[in-house]
Amino acid sequence: MFCSIRSVGETRTRLRSLALGLVMAVAGLTGLASPAAAQDPIRLGGEVQGRFQDGDAQLTSGEYVDVYVFEGRAGQQVTVQMSSEDVDSYVMIRGPSGFAEFNDDRDDGDVDSQLTVRLPANGQYRIQATTFAPGEAGRYTLSLVEGAGPRIAAQGGGRAQDGTANAGQLSTSDDAISSGEYADSWSFTGTPGQTYVVRLNSAEFDPYLMVRGDGIEEDNDDDQTGRGSRNSRIEFVMPEAGEVSIITTSYEVGETGAYTLVLEEAGGTTAVASAGGSTVRPGEAVTGRLDVGNDTLRSGEYMTVYTLTGEAGDHVEVTLRSDQFDPYLFVQGPGDFAVANDDDDTGEDGVNSRLVLTLPASGEYQIVATSYAPGETGTYRLSVANSDAGSVQTAVSTRAGNSFADGVSLSGMLSASDEQLTSGEYADRYVISGRRGDRVALDLQSDAFDTYLFLRGPDDVSADNDDGPNGTDSRIDMTLPADGDYTVSVTSYGPGEVGPYSLTAGLSMGTPRQAGVQGGPRVFAIMVGISDYGGYSSDLAYTADDALKLAEDLRREGVLNPSSVVLTDADATVAGVRGAFAEVAAQAGPDDIFLFFFSGHGSQQSVAVSGNELDGLTETIVLRDGQITDTEMAQLFATLDTRLSLIVLDSCFSGGFARNVVSRPGVIGLFSSEEDLTSQVAVKFQAGGYLSHFLRSGLTGDANYDGDDLITAGELTTYLRRQFAAEVMDVQTQTMDGQRSYQHLVVERGGVQVDDVVIRIGRG
Repeated sequence: MFCSIRSVGETRTRLRSLALGLVMAVAGLTGLASPAAAQDPIRLGGEVQGRFQDGDAQLTSGEYVDVYVFEGRAGQQVTVQMSSEDVDSYVMIRGPSGFAEFNDDRDDGDVDSQLTVRLPANGQYRIQATTFAPGEAGRYTLSLVEGAGPRIAAQGGGRAQDGTANAGQLSTSDDAISSGEYADSWSFTGTPGQTYVVRLNSAEFDPYLMVRGDGIEEDNDDDQTGRGSRNSRIEFVMPEAGEVSIITTSYEVGETGAYTLVLEEAGGTTAVASAGGSTVRPGEAVTGRLDVGNDTLRSGEYMTVYTLTGEAGDHVEVTLRSDQFDPYLFVQGPGDFAVANDDDDTGEDGVNSRLVLTLPASGEYQIVATSYAPGETGTYRLSVANSDAGSVQTAVSTRAGNSFADGVSLSGMLSASDEQLTSGEYADRYVISGRRGDRVALDLQSDAFDTYLFLRGPDDVSADNDDGPNGTDSRIDMTLPADGDYTVSVTSYGPGEVGPYSLTAGLSMGTPRQAGVQGGPRVFAIMVGISDYGGYSSDLAYTADDALKLAEDLRREGVLNPSSVVLTDADATVAGVRGAFAEVAAQAGPDDIFLFFFSGHGSQQSVAVSGNELDGLTETIVLRDGQITDTEMAQLFATLDTRLSLIVLDSCFSGGFARNVVSRPGVIGLFSSEEDLTSQVAVKFQAGGYLSHFLRSGLTGDANYDGDDLITAGELTTYLRRQFAAEVMDVQTQTMDGQRSYQHLVVERGGVQVDDVVIRIGRG
């Protein structure tokens, strides 16, 4: 996105020739000639479309190369596949400690490449996609999966059968639903009035499941009863017509991979099959082995299933130990009872697994002994014992009280018969399940003693609190880092304290400052993008699309208010922007956020030197028929009365707007370059500018670092800075008179605090 109206074409040509003359290096990547290859992330189960062309980075031997990065763990098996109808593909993987593997042809006579490796260490790995011979150009497809490659060749769709696993594959050749995700459509015929359960399982993408029929419109992202997985589950009653449509798709746009669709009558047993186990009773211990040939979970782990018969209210402790693999334990039972454990929450038994539970109903329970990662093998010992209800209590039931999402409210008593910590305090423990990204609050109150509260859980999470905001009562408010079971310890500040207490736990709206931020369509936006300047200035690539795509993404997230305005090309006039401000500002209120976004040309005009214009130049955004200065923009922003106002300018010299516009509380400014430097078109992302591209991904979830669906000012600006550091740090720009430098993001938060919420997001 280049700059002054007079010199746009000249600047573009000059900077392009300069960029092609640079010689740059990528850290840890050898054999590259100029320019350097950007490192794009690729996720397990992901697939990317790429193209080799003039201007791409090259190996020293002359082949074009694209680089993709992913995080791997020691012992993990992954497969990279690269296919093309245009070039003879060649793929390499490099990683920690000098690890390097490569492949030209996966089979004799096949010019596509496939490389299956077992990773030697935890860390970042780089996939180099290139060609066999120098100078080959054309399109290619690259995929990364866990394991030895796609295990299911079925394309998916058609008529689904109950009581069995229906195999399918999401691929780029599938139809897409309106929001862009690939999808297969299945039909299922059943008995009217019968309750059915449908499950969508995949280890290669985040499943999303929909059921449609006469009077039925059900969607599900993550199965709340699963073992911390992202698989999907819907329970429905078959309508009188006796047939429904089932749509299998993904949570994110572009996800592909193999899946299974399982249908059964409610109460059926398709979910877990017998795998060579037997009946086990309290007081017994059995020795077994996970090995090739065992049944597997749908995510690839070997398993053995044991049956335990119990009565409602029984207190049972189940332990799974192995010195040959990382154990994983879960129990399923009547009424969709399900609880799982990876590592003993007490921290006393390493990576071994331990569950202490109160059985919610009489009947048979299935104990599944498995591993944390697919493909792990070895011997194990499973033991089942009666548990002392006073030492560890599990807050689980079939319908409510077993999770933060359901909410837990209970009364208890610290007494001399309770478990005693090494420092002398009595303690009660409860296990509550939670999901990654849940913002939760726990409150412990007592009039009899000075309370103390501990929380321990997956990913080594640890939190504790002595005194909350109200005296000697305790409170923990935090975002959960992972799916799984969390152990809550109720104790006292001093040794020997006893007495009654009350404990509540549930989802939190955040701090008092965050709790008041409402969700839904609260973003009142004016989004302007100009590609066709109609002769007033030179045309630009992708800039009109920046505004249209931002509007669509915010609309899909459910945060864009219908009163918002999009102005592109011929509609993006000075009068159009002024009129949009008058219209939108009149409707946005103190509970709302206002967003002004612009992608297009920027310029500078000479003015008298002042406190706001130390260089004697005022900055402008260039519209279809004129310009708006930073001074006028500040006047337009002064008409707003909103909770938060955000100005985002992806244009040359845009940083000069910061001093003028971010001059009062509640305003954040994001600018693509400093006030005397140009901004570049982000061709590699098919975006008018880098800020435009990263803003969209940040506001739609990538900046949601803690997973609580509250994107704060700190999260958004940190995300943008990290993306600019990774992708833009070597992008050259220049001043109006030709002084050369590099493009840098400008952030001005003014009086906005890092924990202040920009938007609440969340699918549905």
